Amino acid sequence: MWPLAMATRIVIQLLLCAALCCLPSPHAHGLNNGLGLTPPMGWNSWNFFGCKISEQLIQEMADALVTSGLADIGYTYVNIDDCWASHRDNEGNLVADKKSFPSGIKFLADKIHAKGLKIGIYSDAGILTCQRRPGSLYHELQDAQIFASWDIDYLKYDNCFNLGIQPQNRYPSMAVALNKTNRPIYFSICEWGQNDPAKWAGEIGNSWRTTDDIKDKWQSIVTIADINNQWAAYAGPGAWNDPDMLEVGNGGMTFNEYRAHFSIWCLMKAPLLIGCDVRNMTSETFEILSNVEAIAVNQDILGVQGSKVSKQGSGECLEVWAGPLSGSRVAVALWNRCSYGNNITASWGDVGIVSDSPMIVRDLWEHRFLSGSFIGNLTMYVESHDCKLLIFIPEEQKLYYGEQ
Repeated sequence: MWPLAMATRIVIQLLLCAALCCLPSPHAHGLNNGLGLTPPMGWNSWNFFGCKISEQLIQEMADALVTSGLADIGYTYVNIDDCWASHRDNEGNLVADKKSFPSGIKFLADKIHAKGLKIGIYSDAGILTCQRRPGSLYHELQDAQIFASWDIDYLKYDNCFNLGIQPQNRYPSMAVALNKTNRPIYFSICEWGQNDPAKWAGEIGNSWRTTDDIKDKWQSIVTIADINNQWAAYAGPGAWNDPDMLEVGNGGMTFNEYRAHFSIWCLMKAPLLIGCDVRNMTSETFEILSNVEAIAVNQDILGVQGSKVSKQGSGECLEVWAGPLSGSRVAVALWNRCSYGNNITASWGDVGIVSDSPMIVRDLWEHRFLSGSFIGNLTMYVESHDCKLLIFIPEEQKLYYGEQ
């Protein structure tokens, strides 16, 4: 566990650097709830469990977040996805499935909150959810009030059975309803990117899905990253592009591929919602999910989504992604999508650094500084389907990081 302790020290140093640079505090421009100034972090039931959920399972996942230490480094939302509800009662109130949630959602919320965590729930901007449970279309005020009465902290709001009504005419109703509860509930719009939500959802929700559902496959990660990338300019504190939940640890990809997946999601300021069984994760899965140096890129107070800045090689499958961080730093990912290892070069002009600026470079997966300083460009060898995640730091700041 010593790399986690060491990386925690680095995060403290990064925060110190930001403070020394006298950065202004950001202001949310999304839903009027003050939430999401940095992308949310937590766990969601869907990717691994689908409809096979219960109050016992959710409590066990919350326990695993705490005992593993993942909760301490930011994974605080425990989100129930589809299949928790069974019907509406005679007064129109949503009722939890008695077989799976016999004690009710309020009981479960109290248990989750007692662990120092937050709880999320799922509904749909249609008459039914995707698994044909009751949706919230035309029940927005009633459902928002009952979510608030259960002390819900997060709402994922899907897009099935929507009667063909434009999303711009459905999602705002729930945003208004959530505001009226006077309880801060993070609003996650899951419109699948069909109507370019980046253009309109920033004043409605705290985040919005930009793509179809993610799959535990390499090509899914590549495709989703490219789609999400085109909307980078629309993201910021309080309102984030959402390329869907993490697949790290679900078994369909290699360690290198999962590391690349996590690196790019961190750089893109995506919500970091774990989608695996955290009770039984491997040491490699924990190593990826607990990398607080990578997480610090995702949670950086500047809140600028990194993006693709160059493509290299004969097949253009060698890529450089980059984005500014607080403290005049730059996050850089060297992403090898090729089927073979190769060198990738980050040029200062591509990543947004003045050409003659000397930089020191931190490798966030090796948890070390590269030897010396660099001017103009940096070239590193990257294995197939792997990714180097780096921070470029002005040389004059090296004393803040313990560099002599």
